[in-house]
Amino acid sequence: MSTEAAVAPTYGNWRRPRRPGLGPLGLVGTFGVFGGLVILLLVSLFSLIAALFVLVPLVIVLVPLTVRTQDGRNLYQLVALRIGWLRRKSKGSTLYVSGPLSQRPGGRFRPPGLLTKVTMTEGRDAYNRPFGVLRNRDRNQYTIVLGCEPDGGSLVDPDQVDVWVAAWGEWLARLSHEPELKGAAVIVETAPDPGTRLALEMLPRIHPNAPAAARAVMQEVVDKYPSASSEMHTYIALTYGVPPGQKRKPEEFITDLAIRIPGLLAGLVGAGGGSAEPLSAERIAEVVRVAYDPAVAGDVLSARADEGGTGLEWEDAGPAAAVETVGAYHHDSGVSRTWLLTLAPRGTVRSNVLRGMLEAAPGTRRKRVALLYRPIDPATSARIVEADRRAAQFMASSGRGMVQARAASEVMAAEQTAAEEASGAGLIEFSLMLTVTVDSKDQVADASVAVRNLQAAARLSFRPADRMQAAAFTCTLPVGILPWQHVLIPHELQEAL
Repeated sequence: MSTEAAVAPTYGNWRRPRRPGLGPLGLVGTFGVFGGLVILLLVSLFSLIAALFVLVPLVIVLVPLTVRTQDGRNLYQLVALRIGWLRRKSKGSTLYVSGPLSQRPGGRFRPPGLLTKVTMTEGRDAYNRPFGVLRNRDRNQYTIVLGCEPDGGSLVDPDQVDVWVAAWGEWLARLSHEPELKGAAVIVETAPDPGTRLALEMLPRIHPNAPAAARAVMQEVVDKYPSASSEMHTYIALTYGVPPGQKRKPEEFITDLAIRIPGLLAGLVGAGGGSAEPLSAERIAEVVRVAYDPAVAGDVLSARADEGGTGLEWEDAGPAAAVETVGAYHHDSGVSRTWLLTLAPRGTVRSNVLRGMLEAAPGTRRKRVALLYRPIDPATSARIVEADRRAAQFMASSGRGMVQARAASEVMAAEQTAAEEASGAGLIEFSLMLTVTVDSKDQVADASVAVRNLQAAARLSFRPADRMQAAAFTCTLPVGILPWQHVLIPHELQEAL
């Protein structure tokens, strides 16, 4: 009798989009270099002194494009970030106060920042389940939020994990064919369990005539349970936009979304998502309310258990006060800091690579990991993979030694991507953001150390979202905020820099 060791499957082959252009200059810098050289040659035909006056400004303009940080940003992008922060600070945009004592109309607690123009409505899907719809009036976009309880990876065969991953990849590939879909986000939120649900379940069941020792044991279990357990919630936010030039009534668009929800939920269940259902408007408001004020998490659970719901509306889901600093975001009963992904794991990884990052971190009030997806339509996907394939082949044929060996590996990865795309696989851009919420600013340093340890175990590279903590905090909420749409420089131009 022979036994065969089970080998856990590995995953990878993600590629950072190759920036067109000459070296680190990018497309804009490359055109600037060649255009400047042409002008320099023409001017030098008349006067060498005039050519020198052209050369000096040209060098001053192009040198900042060649100096890049570890995450790929050049000096112009760093300067633009600091200028934007100083402008917001001078205008007072880093401070927010709401409620009856503020000067805001209505005296309610509206969510701040990027959520100022967002409103909430509710619809019914094909199974008559309520689902909340977040409408961004400025961009004419609509967001629905799906909630699921994924099956854990413990005691699961590697073959089953492989099937789940394949089904999840197929579900993501379907997003490229979703009409009017602008982006998607998967948010995994973890927090220490407040013990409210266990207390409400156990304490009323204790018999009045039970022995004192038994009552004491049950009471101790209820008291000790929160310190050794955590709660985890998974949300999927899908953002749709009305094409430019089309005029569609909100009711018509909500009806269209109601038809799509059952199919989307069925795909999630097949990918190991467990029980999945759309989130109602009240439930979405509760998630946002708890994110801004973590201290009310127990009260929300108690109200939901006792009254069947909280009755919370979107207009009251925001904080009473919020202050944005360079490295943190202070809001009601919590202080949050957000990190941005700068480099995905190199090579292959196993299915449990993010397990430590998704689990509740000791010493934190709440933690959210947001995977952001930007689907690419099939026609654009074909052009991208073919361009990467040609670029990889050129680099492999123009280098020597170690450079050529690494370029050969790039060719293999590009060929595999092209073959998978030709066979029907989808192409999608992704990133990751991590938000950690603690009780006070004194605990932010300890949270930063914990994040460094987590990213090392997950083979990820992060940088803190300094000078944009408020916007980054909002992007990790299941509210449909797509970060690439809220930048000073358009996304297409940033790729060319």
